[in-house]
Amino acid sequence: MSSNALAELTPLADEEMSEMTGQAMIAFDAVEVAGGNTYTRATVGLTSEFQINTDSVVLGEYALAGATPSSDVDISRLSFGHISTDASKVQLDGNTYALDDIVPFETIDPYFEISQDSTGELTGFRVGFGRARGTMSGNIGSLSGNIGLKLDDGGVISDAQLLTSAGVANSQRATHIGLESATTDCATLNKCAPLTNIKTLDVGTDNGNGTVGYTRDLFFSFQNQATDWQVNDGTGTGTVTANPGVYLNIPTSMTLDMTQLTSGVNRVRTEYIDRGVGVF
Repeated sequence: MSSNALAELTPLADEEMSEMTGQAMIAFDAVEVAGGNTYTRATVGLTSEFQINTDSVVLGEYALAGATPSSDVDISRLSFGHISTDASKVQLDGNTYALDDIVPFETIDPYFEISQDSTGELTGFRVGFGRARGTMSGNIGSLSGNIGLKLDDGGVISDAQLLTSAGVANSQRATHIGLESATTDCATLNKCAPLTNIKTLDVGTDNGNGTVGYTRDLFFSFQNQATDWQVNDGTGTGTVTANPGVYLNIPTSMTLDMTQLTSGVNRVRTEYIDRGVGVF
């Protein structure tokens, strides 16, 4: 005995179509700035949770006049996400995790964006995330870009600045972080500390209750000229200017006082086996 199944495709009425919802796997957006560059972005509708470790990341290794570090970004033992060491501790996402469970780094809607000048020439590209949250750990030898960190200097809250070893504000191949002032002295750790002091950064936005919300502005870029990349500042018109070379933008939820800055921020655990390299 056999049976046949018969079916056919039929069009949906407008009313039925209006009840359907969905999202494209890849979305494309283009923004043209009057008298400036054109930006084209491809966003992938993807949500990821991961914990990843790498021995070394070196980006933008080229000769730069007046710069002692040889690369724009130099981070060893770089990790995203970490391993729980306290089952009772509320983590950044507001949840608790069993001992030895992975506390993941979360990303939503990753994107790739290019910048073109008025002649259509490519001037730069960046890779970022529509939303991101989690711990980022590493030994930062040099950094070009921005670390969105607040510093409490005797009750006065200010944005931290990337500095040279001489205590001068500099967002390209910086080796220190702190506040530029007439009394800043990196040698004596006065309002200044090596970037290597900060072993772990809480990437995200401060929810005000000990937990961390998603940031929309985690990205790295490469450009051959100063480029204004769009950021989420609530106005819809905010930008961050990236100098030629590699630029890494790291928004954090953290506020440190000067004692915490100079004494350092400990690294969270990022490996299951103690190899004696400071990541266990």
